[in-house]
Amino acid sequence: MKGWMGRLLWVDLTSGSGRVEPLPVDLASAYLGGRGLGARMLFGLVPPGLDPLAPENPLILAVGPLTGTKSPTSGRASLTTKAPLSGAIHDSNVGGQWGYRMKRTGFDAVIITGRAQVPVYLEISETGAEIKPAAGLWGRDTVDTTRILKERVGSTASVLSIGPAGENRVLLASILADGSRSLGRGGVGAVMGSKNLKAVVANGQRPIEAADPERFEFVVYEANKQVKAHPVTSKALPEFGTSVLMNIMNEAGALPAYNHRKTVFEGADEISGEAIAGRILIKRSACYGCRIGCGRVTRTSRSEGHGPEYETVWALGAQCGISDLEAVTEANHLCNRLGLDTISVGSTIACAMELAESGRLQADLGFGRAGLLVELVRQTAEGRDLGAEIGLGSRRLAARYGAPDLAMQVKGVELPAYDPRGMKAQGLGYATSNRGGCHLRGNMLGPEILGSPKMIDRFSFRGKAGLLIVLQHTAAVLDSLSVCKFSHFALGDEFFARLLSAAAGQEFRAQDLQRIGERIWNLERLFNLREGFTRADDTLPPRILNEAPAEGPSRGQTVDLDLMLDEYYRFRGWDPAGVPTPPKLRELGLDNLGGPGTGASPGTGAGEEGGSQAG
Repeated sequence: MKGWMGRLLWVDLTSGSGRVEPLPVDLASAYLGGRGLGARMLFGLVPPGLDPLAPENPLILAVGPLTGTKSPTSGRASLTTKAPLSGAIHDSNVGGQWGYRMKRTGFDAVIITGRAQVPVYLEISETGAEIKPAAGLWGRDTVDTTRILKERVGSTASVLSIGPAGENRVLLASILADGSRSLGRGGVGAVMGSKNLKAVVANGQRPIEAADPERFEFVVYEANKQVKAHPVTSKALPEFGTSVLMNIMNEAGALPAYNHRKTVFEGADEISGEAIAGRILIKRSACYGCRIGCGRVTRTSRSEGHGPEYETVWALGAQCGISDLEAVTEANHLCNRLGLDTISVGSTIACAMELAESGRLQADLGFGRAGLLVELVRQTAEGRDLGAEIGLGSRRLAARYGAPDLAMQVKGVELPAYDPRGMKAQGLGYATSNRGGCHLRGNMLGPEILGSPKMIDRFSFRGKAGLLIVLQHTAAVLDSLSVCKFSHFALGDEFFARLLSAAAGQEFRAQDLQRIGERIWNLERLFNLREGFTRADDTLPPRILNEAPAEGPSRGQTVDLDLMLDEYYRFRGWDPAGVPTPPKLRELGLDNLGGPGTGASPGTGAGEEGGSQAG
């Protein structure tokens, strides 16, 4: 088996034991790796109704068959779990060096269950896992934790760690890779903290081989030419980072501001990619195997670190009515150190600001108060004062104060920086996303705003379901291969099929990848249906559905979601309630689901033995 490493590593923190099992070939072919493999395993491992913070809820770290290869943007990996913020299936995807270093340990997935009695960290190498005490690390931020562990293990190691937010089981907690790249959304850091697991260190040296090296090199050469030629991947992202979108979205009237009360923001230029490049940028940064280099390393008068990305300058900036770039950047740096999801934190602060201005929440808080950001971030990570309520997320916060409509969320997860009143199919994507409010399940930015691969009418309700579904399947495949979604601006499905075929030694066509993406999407849907989600959860905040912006290019626009949702369900082969039909499940090989996530019981001990010892 090439492309894949062929092994799974199981670690039980409760017993301090572990084992190694082979990765079944049919599972790899059907789900690829990364997100797909994680979804299949989670479905078999998690019984309905399990508390996401229970020891039995697994953290599944997985790489894909293209991770760590010379394929463009191949440095990514996924984490899959049941999310505490939403109660839904959840995967987060991360770049940097983590995916490459994990792949070189020789494992396609590491499945972590249980809860350690005391704080620990996990060290993964080619022989298995070792559990070590983390008493001296507990309470430290992600940057310090990374530095200390690299000093212990070696500078080539990569470190996933939580900060104080994860330790305190804050529902907005994230996990940081090497203190700079985030596994975010959904509260995945709280799941890790609930296990008393401070960090996971990967330090492997096993080679990654392609089945057909000569063919693979040629396809990589062609793919790199495409990446170099496309204006988004060769110019916009390298020069200005993801925040190049700030002015673009504002000019389109699709930039949410003031807790989505507006779709334009008067201070957008002050927190744009151009402003970052001109005022606080130290240098660009790139993940493993990436020629795009969209990352930013920045410095203000008081802090230095990675980011902010577009979603962050929006959430901590425009959404809160703040155009102070230094304040936004310092809050971003602190979120990274303390282990907080910047999108959910910023949007929940905005919700709190509106609650306070309306008189429901008694707090010295209001839109535009840049000086409050850093302290609110610190309070949220520490779970104290107003931060203890912000850390619950906007849905719980708004409901607590009798105003649930003020939470800009879907399935409990805060919406990102694209207002559906200015791009209608993006709203359909939010509503149907299996992990809650998310643009990365199937982003309509290209066709509705950038004209890639073609421009469509962003205000139209009809005829968009098919295109969105194709993009949702492609996103599932990219997360499972695992490569960066930015590469899809330059590379179509056929390129990824060719890369996978040469790496794996098994022929895949573009339509095969679409079918795999559809299988993953439907499996995730089945998980959520089993957890009690219904059509009623495939919705948008009432503000988006009913309140038209009074100014800007999207003035007068609302979203007729039911019309789009009916079309979407029909295109998917689901019934009117949003349930996959028996013929569709048979078509995808999902009609006989059952048993454990891999087709071999977690208790069988099949395969070679790993080296996991209690610390």
